[in-house]
Amino acid sequence: MNRTVSFTTLDRATQEDLEIIDDCFKDQVKSLKKRIIEALLGLRGNPMGYQIDRFEHSLQTATRALRDGCDDEMIVCALLHDLGDDLAPLNHGELAAAILRPYVSPENAWTVKHHGILQSKEYLHEMKVDKNELEKKLRNHPAFERTIIFCRRWDRVSFDPNYDSLPLSTFEPMLERIFSHKVNCLS
Repeated sequence: MNRTVSFTTLDRATQEDLEIIDDCFKDQVKSLKKRIIEALLGLRGNPMGYQIDRFEHSLQTATRALRDGCDDEMIVCALLHDLGDDLAPLNHGELAAAILRPYVSPENAWTVKHHGILQSKEYLHEMKVDKNELEKKLRNHPAFERTIIFCRRWDRVSFDPNYDSLPLSTFEPMLERIFSHKVNCLS
């Protein structure tokens, strides 16, 4: 049975109301992996002009990171790096990084956040963006080189309809490990 709070404005919440909210919040956190998988599966079907859809691209990127010997955290970042494509096409990396940030290192969150910008520098001239100025701003960050590797070795090469990507089930234990450990909510 779902319990419901008694207040209509938060400043009138009782201790019991706050306990209800806390219990619901804990349930949300516990079910995060399931909702992440549902969102990932939601990337199926729309190739957005590519030969494969975003779900397959995500699997390919994560498979390449796994085969390169990356740790669980980077593999999960590779799997989820484009999770924001549908809802935030102009800043999808920021959305994916916001989801991952409490669970991964600051460097990996930065990589996910900036992968689209650094990847797109190849064609930014068409968007009237000075790619040299952009790179200069980002180059001094400790995760810059890691992000370049992410883009070159795993992301930009993962649009191949003939690539033998691993199934989602391969990555589910990694998702469980990453999304079930204690986090710093203020990170």
